[in-house]
Amino acid sequence: MKMITPAKRKGLWLLAALLITGLIIMATTRKELPELKTVPRVDLNKYAGKWYEIASFPQRFQKGCHCTTAEYTLSEKGYVIVENRCNKDSVNGKESYIKGKAFVEEGTGNAKLKVQFFWPFRGKYWIIDLANDYSYAVVGHPNREYLWILSRTPEMNTETYKQILLRLSENGFDVNRLQVTKHK
Repeated sequence: MKMITPAKRKGLWLLAALLITGLIIMATTRKELPELKTVPRVDLNKYAGKWYEIASFPQRFQKGCHCTTAEYTLSEKGYVIVENRCNKDSVNGKESYIKGKAFVEEGTGNAKLKVQFFWPFRGKYWIIDLANDYSYAVVGHPNREYLWILSRTPEMNTETYKQILLRLSENGFDVNRLQVTKHK
């Protein structure tokens, strides 16, 4: 059995201290943010269909994605089928595809879902902004680390986009982190 040298032990303690400090800072910072609110009600029949990603916070699982879309279909079993696609590394790149399920959280007016691509892990999918005609939607996470602006078309009206950004800023999102999605 290998012994941990004093230098390695000191390094592990330093790493642990940094990790704990980071967690404390994150927890303290989050407390200052207003509670993230969702839209009051989502008609899942109207929400179903194809959406184009207009912009999002960069995520490891979407690295290199262009032409990103999400398609939602209501299943007979009561959940939503989620199909995400993108072209890797360029607008003409190879298509990447993943299929998952989304489950509505009861009592949320269908505005809070939990998305599952790999069992047993589920992520929060909160619809925080939605056009009356379902022409755009904004999906976020209460920790403000995940954000997607979606549209029924690959392009969004500039004024609509600016208004969305304003509302997101007012709700504690760092809109400077948004990366615009390239489409064909």
